[in-house]
Amino acid sequence: MAVNLRNGVSMPLIGFGTFRIKGREAILRCLEAALKSGYRLIDSAAIYHNEEDIGSALEELLPKFNLQRTDLFLTSKLSPRNQGYQPCIDSVKRSLGFMKTSYLDLYLIHWPGTGGKKVDNVVNIQMRQESWKALEDCYDKGLIKAIGVSNYCLKHLEEMKSYARTFPHVLQVEHHPHYVQPELVEYCAHHKIHYQAYSSLGTTVDGNCNPLLNNEVVKEIAKNHNKSPAQILLRWATQQGIGVLPKSLDPVHIEENISLDFLLDEKEINRLNTLDTRCKYAWDPSIVI
Repeated sequence: MAVNLRNGVSMPLIGFGTFRIKGREAILRCLEAALKSGYRLIDSAAIYHNEEDIGSALEELLPKFNLQRTDLFLTSKLSPRNQGYQPCIDSVKRSLGFMKTSYLDLYLIHWPGTGGKKVDNVVNIQMRQESWKALEDCYDKGLIKAIGVSNYCLKHLEEMKSYARTFPHVLQVEHHPHYVQPELVEYCAHHKIHYQAYSSLGTTVDGNCNPLLNNEVVKEIAKNHNKSPAQILLRWATQQGIGVLPKSLDPVHIEENISLDFLLDEKEINRLNTLDTRCKYAWDPSIVI
């Protein structure tokens, strides 16, 4: 499954997320399982501190699977502490070096705020504007094939109309049945921005329970399809054209999460939509000016 971005770049709908996966051995083991299972999009970020290990792992794994660099879609993101024109340029080049590639398929501004600045400080506006200018210049030079933003709200996207030469190709945000953002989805569709979700499976709270994976409606639909709750949540998104980035350390789950060759009916999708409780499991960008 793939989507064509507004500029014609083909982007897999299902990617492998690497948040909190660190260390050369862990990265190598997970990426080997991911590539074997058919993943071709690998999502990283400067703040994940794993770009260098990903680059080393791919150098070893691509020949093993008879793959070329052009078979992959590599994403990374700007750390909030590196907002600003030159720091952003330097960050892109650092990511290229770490990941041992001459270009990245997608690079995102990870957060609308600036590291070390309060969320209500107007300097955040200037800094993310400078960062976007840097990404546009890197895009023009071919260092990045597509550019986008992560954790931007409607207000941040609308603000970009005043300064962006190239509007974002991708928006990556938290999105799952407990936190549905229909206005943002509609906005992205209207402006031809690909909408990509993170935290599609929710998260563990209180140390041992994932409320989304253990939701009775999700489990009932999973039982009806003989699928896992995770597969139901991922299919709910992809069936609506929303990209997903499941992550796992378990090879069985890694393969399971990309095995989404089934359909939910309209009633099932609507039932999942009604689970929306406005419950966020990740950081809240709406507080950033």
